[in-house]
Amino acid sequence: MPGTEGERAEPAEPVTWLMLVYRVPSEPTRLRAAVWRRLRNLGAVYLQNSAAVAPRTPQSERMLRTLRSEIVESMSGQAFLITTSSVVGDNELAALYNAARDDEYEEILDKCVDFHEGVAKEVRASHFTYGELEENEEDLAKLKGWYEKVKARDVLGAGRAKDVVKALDDCARTLEGFAASVYEAEDSAISQPPRPGAG
Repeated sequence: MPGTEGERAEPAEPVTWLMLVYRVPSEPTRLRAAVWRRLRNLGAVYLQNSAAVAPRTPQSERMLRTLRSEIVESMSGQAFLITTSSVVGDNELAALYNAARDDEYEEILDKCVDFHEGVAKEVRASHFTYGELEENEEDLAKLKGWYEKVKARDVLGAGRAKDVVKALDDCARTLEGFAASVYEAEDSAISQPPRPGAG
């Protein structure tokens, strides 16, 4: 059940979890880093060293099966992919997973604040150019893309998701206001009469 704003979600029924327990050679260290990055991109949370879990979805199962295969076949390691639907402390595990998503959402919220500050700086400097507008459009598109990635792995309904949706809407309104100022500056430049002696 999705959590309300500011609360952790508690599953209405037990979640089916996938747990990857693995061991890779200590050298080269890039192997461990590669596994960590893949698990992080999936949104998995570590219960202890080399044991990470994620709710079972078609996407998470596909990614974890692929990762397990790579650990065994390409990294000369060992890996076991375990599924369980009955865990003592299931709500605590769900809260741990949601806390990781809320941390990611918090990062996006911080970047939304930076977005507003960046636009405000351009307004104060009267940098009403299409180049600045395009740059801000790209920044907002990146924030939206980041949100979509986190949302895709937010399968248990972390509490900060609604805050991010609102913050992105606010960013979009700020961008619209800046765009209007750019168009106004352009129209003003076009409508100004030529200077005496010009031409």
